[in-house]
Amino acid sequence: MELEIRRSRFLTRIRRVTTEADARAVIEERRSHYFDARHHCSAFILGPDGRTARSSDDGEPAGTAGIPMLTVLQRNELTDVVAVVTRYFGGIKLGAGGLVRAYSDAVAEAVAAAGVRRVSLCQVFSVRVGFAEVGVVEDQLRGLVLPSGAPVVVDGVDWSDAAYIRLAVPEPDVGDLHTALATLSAGALTADPVGNRWVG
Repeated sequence: MELEIRRSRFLTRIRRVTTEADARAVIEERRSHYFDARHHCSAFILGPDGRTARSSDDGEPAGTAGIPMLTVLQRNELTDVVAVVTRYFGGIKLGAGGLVRAYSDAVAEAVAAAGVRRVSLCQVFSVRVGFAEVGVVEDQLRGLVLPSGAPVVVDGVDWSDAAYIRLAVPEPDVGDLHTALATLSAGALTADPVGNRWVG
């Protein structure tokens, strides 16, 4: 994504990352690719609760680049993401307010262009089903929507002494899943917890 403001060029890269090392690798990749640029400002947020948040002005006046970039990511409720804005100076000073707007706009436009995918932390369950019934039960579960409006996600089927259908539901809807399974099968189907994962 490229933005030009008063002859300065702002090149933005947004990438999904899961660790601080990954985020820093993206920043360094941009720095080496655009080695002749004056600034490579960055911001990243990590973790399900966004607890890890870092930013860098990379030589711009303090508070005019990294923090505005970070604020845009936070306003969009993003996590596990890094944004790097590379600036080629065009010879005209933008002033502190101009820099804040420029870096904010650069990240906001890149987020809009990339799009946002919503994910939720889900609990994963295993439902034991006989071989003869697995097709019918799996079809019923794929169409199941809980009272909250959350769909039941069929996460796969494991085969051993029987078929074990893996289901993922948002944590607040676990009680509704148990009720729905009992209603669907007259109490024959039960869901055993096997873990958690992000689903989107």
